[in-house]
Amino acid sequence: MVDSQLQIIHDNIHQRQSIGLLIEPAPSSEQLELAFQAAATAPDHHRLKPTKFIVIGHAQRQAFGELLSEAIKDLGEIDAVQVERVKQHPLRAPLLILAITHIQDHAKVPEFEQILSTGAAVQNLLLSLQAQGFSSIWRTGAVVESVLLKQALGIKENDLISGIIYLGTAAKPIPARSLPELDSYVSEWIAPK
Repeated sequence: MVDSQLQIIHDNIHQRQSIGLLIEPAPSSEQLELAFQAAATAPDHHRLKPTKFIVIGHAQRQAFGELLSEAIKDLGEIDAVQVERVKQHPLRAPLLILAITHIQDHAKVPEFEQILSTGAAVQNLLLSLQAQGFSSIWRTGAVVESVLLKQALGIKENDLISGIIYLGTAAKPIPARSLPELDSYVSEWIAPK
């Protein structure tokens, strides 16, 4: 690979960060398709395809907010301020994508591998969208545990809502973050003598 191409790839990875304030434009259907294609290349032991995505378009955000508020109430939330806050969450970005991990029983693929596969798929998705000029933030919260929410989405109770991904364009320039010290991430194992 040419050094300049490698630098572009690494720059994209290093510049990825969560952006909470997102505005229009959101990715087009063609841009999303490219990102979903990237997501589909994530490691996937035995090709179980545990990852599914559900797109919440601009026009559906308010209805999805209503569903989230019902789901948080179903989980026992009684604080009206908190319920209203959850209801407004989908309006923080022009487009949302739900990442679902469809957990499957498999003798050689434990649940944690399926969850990791979804994490890798989401990272590929985020990096592809960033390379196309978009920003994002990946969130979860207590509401993703709601059986009511899972039923409304048509997924099984043991499936995981592994993320609610908010997408759009950064509302303001975001300063680059400094690269982490690798000593806290990397060590070398040496066999005992």
